[in-house]
Parts: sequence; structure tokens; C-alpha cells
Amino acid sequence: MARHSNGYTVLFISAIAVICSLLLSTAATALRERQQFNIALDIKKNILKSFDVLPKDTNEVESFYRDNVVGIVVNARGKRVDVDIGAVDPEAEGKKANVDEQLYPVYVLRENDVDVAYSIPIIGKGLWSTLYGYLSLESDLNTVRGITFYKHGETPGLGAEIEAAWFQENFKGKKILDAAGNLVSVSVVKGQATDKHTGSALSHYVDGISGATITSRGVTEMLKRDLTKYEAYFATIRPKSGK
Repeated sequence: MARHSNGYTVLFISAIAVICSLLLSTAATALRERQQFNIALDIKKNILKSFDVLPKDTNEVESFYRDNVVGIVVNARGKRVDVDIGAVDPEAEGKKANVDEQLYPVYVLRENDVDVAYSIPIIGKGLWSTLYGYLSLESDLNTVRGITFYKHGETPGLGAEIEAAWFQENFKGKKILDAAGNLVSVSVVKGQATDKHTGSALSHYVDGISGATITSRGVTEMLKRDLTKYEAYFATIRPKSGK
């Protein structure tokens, strides 16, 4: 076959395409295990970050998590179930039509065999994307210990500020229960929280993000919705002083 013929050109391009496909497939297969490990490690980093105990040395994350965090699964009625937490996808569970069939993962931080904090995944809609993060509570299951957002597609400089330290720091110390022990969650206000609320009411509000009203509203809604899912379980283990 002549090298300058149309047949040769088609055959050459087809051969290159097949070779590239085989190389890409081989690389994907070879790297899959490493990719899955990195995804799992990133989840652990964000859980530890929500607890505010993320080691500075990345190499210590795996061992610190293994030694200090325990994962459990609860159902919509607040009962613990014997299910591997790694098999529970919070986003997929939230899409189940029957709420009674939904399962919720809980990550428990333990120090000297004592449960000191609880972290839960939070998922909701922003302006342009789905927001993913973790919220942790102190052992009283009322006081926010920390929050982190690690995946979203919000506008840089606006909604993307949910990743900023100043925004996440606002949540620390806030309360999710009112004086009567009812779940009210934490809301993001438009502007400064101190301009709109005072006294004990201020403990349920944080400063908003300028120019990101819809994203802020999405954070408020996701926190209330996801905390409500876990309230049946938290109510069974919450100390009376938590109210």
C-alpha cells in the first residue's frame, strides 16, 4: 500500500488510535487503586479538618485517623445499624424516596476512649453547584466544633468563599439548639450577624458572604436539613446539659 494513499492514512490513524486507547486503558487500570486511596485520604483529611485536629504532616493523616476516629452508621429512627460506613454514600442515601431506608454515617472523634466530638457529611445546593462538606459538633451535640467545605463549583471570590478560613471560623462555638432544646441549626445572614442579632440569638447566626446570597442561603438550608436527619440519633446520646 502506497504511503501517500488514502488507505494508508486511514490505517495509520486507526493504528495510532488503538495504541493510544490501550495505553490510556492500561494507565487508568494501573492508577485506579492509587486514585481510590487518594480519594479516601482526602475524605479523612476533611473529617479531621472539621474536628480541627488535622495533622500538619500529611504523612500522619492515615495513622492519626485510624487511631482516633471511629465510623458508625445510623438509620432515620436514630438506631445504630451494623453496616460498613465505607459502603454508605451520603449523596445516594439522600436520594432514596423512602426516608426510612436512608442510612447516615457518623464519624466519632475519641480521646482516651472518650467520645469528644461527632462529624457528619453535609450536602446541598449552592448557586451553580452541589456543595460538599463536613460539620462537627462537640460532645454536648449542641456546640459547633468546626465545618469544612471541600468540593463545589461556586464563583471564585463570591460563593467560593465558603472554603475561606474566615467563613468557616465563624461557625465555631455556634449552637444548633435553642434554650428549649429544639433544633434551630445555624443560619448564614446577609451582612454581619451582629448587625441583625444580639444576645443568645446571635449564637445561631454567622456572617454572610458579600455578593453570594444564594450560596449563603444554600448553606443555611443544607445545615438545617442534614442536622434534622441526625437529630433522632443525637437526641439519644446528647447529655442533658446539651439542652
